[in-house]
Amino acid sequence: MDPLGAPSQFVDIESLPGWSDACEAKQLDSHQNLLERAQADVRSPFPYRKDINAKIILWKGDVALLNCTAIVNTSNESLTDKNPVSESIFTHAGPDLRDELQKLKGCRTGEAKLTKGFNLAARFIIHTVGPKYKSRYRTAAESSLYSCYRNVLQLAKEQAMCSVGFCVINSLKRCYPLEDATHIALRTVRRFLEIHGATLEKVVFAVSELEEATYQKLLPLYFPRSLEEEIQSLPYLPADIGNAEGEPVVPERQIRITEKPGVPDDASDEEGLEADLSFIGSHAFARMEGDVDKQRRLILQGQLSEAALQKQHQRNYNRWLCQARAEDLSDIASLKALYQTGVDNCGRTVMVVVGRNIPVTLIDMEKALLSFIHVMDHIAVKEYVLVYFHTLTNDYNQLDSNFLKKLYDVVDAKYKRNLKALYFVHPTFRSKVSAWFFTTFTVSGLKDRIHYVESLQQLFTAIPPEQIDLPPFVLEYDARENGPYYSSYPPSPDL
Repeated sequence: MDPLGAPSQFVDIESLPGWSDACEAKQLDSHQNLLERAQADVRSPFPYRKDINAKIILWKGDVALLNCTAIVNTSNESLTDKNPVSESIFTHAGPDLRDELQKLKGCRTGEAKLTKGFNLAARFIIHTVGPKYKSRYRTAAESSLYSCYRNVLQLAKEQAMCSVGFCVINSLKRCYPLEDATHIALRTVRRFLEIHGATLEKVVFAVSELEEATYQKLLPLYFPRSLEEEIQSLPYLPADIGNAEGEPVVPERQIRITEKPGVPDDASDEEGLEADLSFIGSHAFARMEGDVDKQRRLILQGQLSEAALQKQHQRNYNRWLCQARAEDLSDIASLKALYQTGVDNCGRTVMVVVGRNIPVTLIDMEKALLSFIHVMDHIAVKEYVLVYFHTLTNDYNQLDSNFLKKLYDVVDAKYKRNLKALYFVHPTFRSKVSAWFFTTFTVSGLKDRIHYVESLQQLFTAIPPEQIDLPPFVLEYDARENGPYYSSYPPSPDL
């Protein structure tokens, strides 16, 4: 006990600022814009909920000092782990805690067990054991860590607890990547509060200085403080957001039971995606995603609606775009393989691709894809043309069909809709054959827009020479192959 009049070392959670109060959430300037985006079905699977946010507290400090109904201790299977969290809890709780733990006879990974708080301000301590992380067993580790958080919350619910103070359950000793673990922690708590919110008044995430930045970064994804923050956070959500309770989903391991074995799916009384959604929950995102296997089957059968396909594709593209805006792509930009120049005879923006400047074997091609999206996203909103210089390329500059197919599949519909012409300058016989096979058997709708251009004079009939910046080696090659007439056109000083 503290001496009379001495300040207590314990922290009352009622005195801590809530997540909604931590910083003033910004509101959208244009409500009409928000309405339009919401109508476009871009709402997050973790929508803005003021009532849930009011229950969340992020606090940098020692979980052992929290004055709440229960705090969480992360330990090992024998409950004797000597990590900073456990050591602090044992120090403040006193020797009786160790005696109590001996009676529990250990705790399995993912389970949760309860003891009294003894000398702590918290009435109870919930002990849990996080998984040891190895990348080859990632799925098992994710499931075990989810079980830790879920079982702690379930125990709190069964014991009618009002508040729970979480430490970061994944300890450094167990090698679990902090950001991956934080995603699981936040989404599990969020889903639990959506279903059982009435049973808990406060959930505190007690973090260290090292952990605070990660929680500050990821909390808006699962607990957005405004509609604007919800929409802005949507593209940063991971691909796996779990099921209706936040549990990791492994599609290939799911068991699907059919009511009428031997009867084709299309003969079922209740058709559509809704029949197969029970195992992933009833929230909006689950209904939107559906059973991945069935969606693929419906796509092959031509039964999935065009609108559903477009929404699915748009979500994927938005994630690529957000990643492109966040990445440092200066090394790709320095190659000057893609740049904007003037306009063609119809006033359409001209984009230039220089094949020789793409060292395919030396660069990260995923970054190249991100760079293309970053440069082209605002260009493709209106009509444009591409000029591809195949001049003097060799095997080290050849973009393979798999990359081109991925690029074609990833980009937004506006890229394909607004591309009016692709001028293929100085093609070889081999490149013409490759292009024909690609546009005939791999992608559709592109063949009629490709124009093979043997000389710059031919190109200048569609694009005025003063409207296009030409690499010097292209001018030199064309002068050598087609005559020196074009040497009068100055090359771009930047190239």
